[in-house]
Amino acid sequence: MARELRRRHPGSRVTVIEKEAGCGLHASGRNSGVLHAGFYYTADSLKARFTRDGNRQLTEYCAAHGVPVSRCGKLVVARGPGDLAGLDELLQRGRANGVPLEQVSADDTRRIEPRARTYERALFSPTTASVDPTAVVASLVSELRAAGVSIVTGAAYRGRSRGAVRTSAGTISAAYVVNAAGLHADRVARDYGFARRYRILPFKGLYLVAEPGRGNFRTHIYPVPDLENPFLGVHITVTVTGAVTLGPTAIPAFWREQYRGFGNFKLGEFLEVVTREAALFLRDDFGFRRLAVRELRKSGRRHLVSLAARLACGIGVDDYRHWGPPGIRAQLYDEATGRLEMDFRCEGDDRSLHVLNAVSPAFTCALPFAAYLVDRIDALVA
Repeated sequence: MARELRRRHPGSRVTVIEKEAGCGLHASGRNSGVLHAGFYYTADSLKARFTRDGNRQLTEYCAAHGVPVSRCGKLVVARGPGDLAGLDELLQRGRANGVPLEQVSADDTRRIEPRARTYERALFSPTTASVDPTAVVASLVSELRAAGVSIVTGAAYRGRSRGAVRTSAGTISAAYVVNAAGLHADRVARDYGFARRYRILPFKGLYLVAEPGRGNFRTHIYPVPDLENPFLGVHITVTVTGAVTLGPTAIPAFWREQYRGFGNFKLGEFLEVVTREAALFLRDDFGFRRLAVRELRKSGRRHLVSLAARLACGIGVDDYRHWGPPGIRAQLYDEATGRLEMDFRCEGDDRSLHVLNAVSPAFTCALPFAAYLVDRIDALVA
């Protein structure tokens, strides 16, 4: 967004406030780096349009800035006859959204990836790719600084002041405030009178990493997902370097930055999140009880490997001994409807804009989503 604001308003001062010592240390730097194609979502959703366009734009950005891209593609495989209707729905959505997507037989599936398992047929997405997300963030930071954008690190948000933002590094004047605080976006938004019906629910994503020399897959392999929730299930990911990961989980976290142990623990935040999750478990809103139990089981290495082994041959526990860096998904929950928010969501006025739900695949969508949000800002302040 800072990049887009600088491009549209070259005469304005743009400042990025970052609470950490560097950029991309949370969701942006901890995601899988997969550039999704845009066939999971209905064509009338923002996700569908931004994923399709973001895949192309971010691929072009990487090529222009020397950031490596692996154009490995993705197979979506059927684990049994019950998945065939889901494959048909994904194919229909991909075509409706103008996304290249091929229906392939079981034999063709194995020609694309010899180790893949599927029932009767599969889908192949040739435009799905992989990048190193930390390299993309580093490139954006370098580009912004060269363009005169100020990036203030070690400046945690402390509150709103008239015409300014209070931070741990001092007060920074701001004619317009953009809140893209991820896990903390709802808390910041409420200071400005927004996000009254919304709360962030944190979900922890864990990946197993293949031992060096193990894995050796040509392409990503995904299952047919449950389209009623925003999680894509355990899959096989090929990173930009050719390494292989299995995962992720979507385990309900007990505080917003619960990466490891009691790091970043805050008692008030813990009580708020656990109370809300306990209520969801008792009421079973959006199937939360089944989701929580299912995802907690995935924190066991053997169980997660067994789920991935349904997608491909030759996957064993000994090949996946170590967990990669965990990530936390900032998932928006609508208290008015009792459901997870499935699409992007923002609120704002002529003084501030608040990005409340930038859920996966927000990394893929980043460039067109930023342009859309700056359009919103320009309309609000006109």
